[in-house]
Amino acid sequence: MSTLSDVLTSEAKKTEVVDACCELIDQEVSDKGGISGLAIKAGYGAVKGVKPGFVRKAVTDLIPEFAKALEPFYEDAKSQNKPIAAFFEQNSSKVADALLTITDGKAQRSTSGVVKGTYEKLRGSAKKNVEAAVPRLGKMVERFAG
Repeated sequence: MSTLSDVLTSEAKKTEVVDACCELIDQEVSDKGGISGLAIKAGYGAVKGVKPGFVRKAVTDLIPEFAKALEPFYEDAKSQNKPIAAFFEQNSSKVADALLTITDGKAQRSTSGVVKGTYEKLRGSAKKNVEAAVPRLGKMVERFAG
């Protein structure tokens, strides 16, 4: 039986998974409104401007760790015979915490002042934004591993 990590990082699906993740991020940022949405869009634009392909490379680098962090939720959904997307959404706070633990560590180790500064400015609202993205994330995981 394949693990979620095996599925999401397989050479056969790697490009498609990265494309889907980048699209998910773009959709989530695009959907943000209000003052906080402007800050998120500006921050995302700044990070994308660090160098061409920065977001894609970051996504590629993060997928193996994210897949491992999501594995327990994936396995719980399967063992309870629940749809993956619905299970992720029901556990959005825990899913967000698992993913943010990884990005917090990456941001701390970053050598880019722009990345660190942007992350620090947006970290306060990150959990609610990641929680908001969990339904799309669950659907994406379900698409590839369901």
